Amino acid sequence: MASSPSLPAPGSRPKKPLGKMADWFRQTLLKKPKKMPDSSESVPSDASQPTSQNSPVPPSHSSVTSPSLPPSQESDSSSIRWSKDYDVCVCHSEEDLVAAQDLVSYLEGSTASLRCFLQFRDATPGGAIVSELCQALSSSHCRVLLITPGFLQDPWCKYQMLQALTDAPGAEGRTIPLLSGLSRAAYPPELRFMYYVDGRGPDGGFHQVKEAVMRYLQTLS
Repeated sequence: MASSPSLPAPGSRPKKPLGKMADWFRQTLLKKPKKMPDSSESVPSDASQPTSQNSPVPPSHSSVTSPSLPPSQESDSSSIRWSKDYDVCVCHSEEDLVAAQDLVSYLEGSTASLRCFLQFRDATPGGAIVSELCQALSSSHCRVLLITPGFLQDPWCKYQMLQALTDAPGAEGRTIPLLSGLSRAAYPPELRFMYYVDGRGPDGGFHQVKEAVMRYLQTLS
């Protein structure tokens, strides 16, 4: 009888399959894990930069405003001049209204186009006399006092004269006396410390008054 092949003893296993399995576990454990990409490296360079909505854009040369240049003396003088409503306030008595109107027409019609306050024309209807006179003086750069016999007799004219001297006692050239129809002896003592314009000339002293006003306006710069 042919001998039957020998069977492995119970409880024993072939060595070759166990060896293969051990080699597979060994290779698996010895394999290095794949390196995961770094979050900072995986993000594209464009995405790593903040968007224009989240970060301010550095100003370009065209967007940077250069400091303004200092204005010229002429612009300074002009701006200061227009800071008041009038260049000249003509103070006169009621009986000298015609002479005051002639003076205002001369000043306003000159090349300088001076802005004049004439009480009869520019005072607010219904306004208090004291308030209107004080407002006219404070709103004007210069004050021309048309000193006549009627001026010396008018209490409101004397009030304006004293108010003008009180408001600007040290402002040379701001108060301009125009003496008309009076001798030097009748010149008010309150004004003896300043020169006056003699109104006995052919133009009544209007040209000198205009030049005096222009000189003062030039000093505003």
